[in-house]
Amino acid sequence: MTYDALIPVIRRLALEAGDTIMQIYEADDFDVKVKSDASPVTEADEAADALISAGLRAAFPDILLVTEEQAASHSEKADTFLIVDPLDGTKEFINRRGDFTVNIALVENGVPTRGVVYAPARGRMFYTQADGQAVEETGALDKAQVGDVTPISVSDPDNSALLVVASKSHRDQATDDYINKYQVQDSKSAGSSLKFCLIATGEADIYPRVGRTMEWDTAAGHAVLAGAGGKVVRFDDHSPLTYGKDGYANPFFIAYAPGVDLKEA
Repeated sequence: MTYDALIPVIRRLALEAGDTIMQIYEADDFDVKVKSDASPVTEADEAADALISAGLRAAFPDILLVTEEQAASHSEKADTFLIVDPLDGTKEFINRRGDFTVNIALVENGVPTRGVVYAPARGRMFYTQADGQAVEETGALDKAQVGDVTPISVSDPDNSALLVVASKSHRDQATDDYINKYQVQDSKSAGSSLKFCLIATGEADIYPRVGRTMEWDTAAGHAVLAGAGGKVVRFDDHSPLTYGKDGYANPFFIAYAPGVDLKEA
């Protein structure tokens, strides 16, 4: 598999999954179930997962696929793997708040190197091109033809007036305590992996996550942010956040533009 072969496939699958999700989102009602870890899952999660998984396995049968909705994949390991969250921000979806995303990423030797984040209700599409540059695509978002793309890059942050983005559904006192270590001009809330993309476009400077996440929640956003010049590090020691960990669980982390003067936990 080459990056040139990968990017058109994951872009198209993200758009197709977005259409499936929006059909369910715009319906009068949809089914919601509770998984074993007490998190919600909807028929949109499952339908998008089926579509993306089938497409990736057909295109790249020799590469391990890890996806949130297929528990059997969570015990498999490989140095190179595709990782999918077909609908990140399920709570935002259920509450019809719009901040949910489709996420597909390639991880190589612990690093998310390429990825796509698509927010169908927001009409925003972010991905890494084959050369690794992160872009935002605008326009019709046609599945067969790439539209106008704009290279994106992180801000040159002002440490006396930082722009902070934090979780909409999972913000807590520990998060606020950490944010209060900084001089903040504005703080906004956003759902799902969109927070990584807001840093990638320069719309925010830092996103601290003091709470549980899994690798499929973050890999695609991490890849986009890295392709825009940003970084993601562990909260405890500021070492790079790596992937392929046991159970695919993340520690707390900080995503940021490199000009931010990071504070200790």
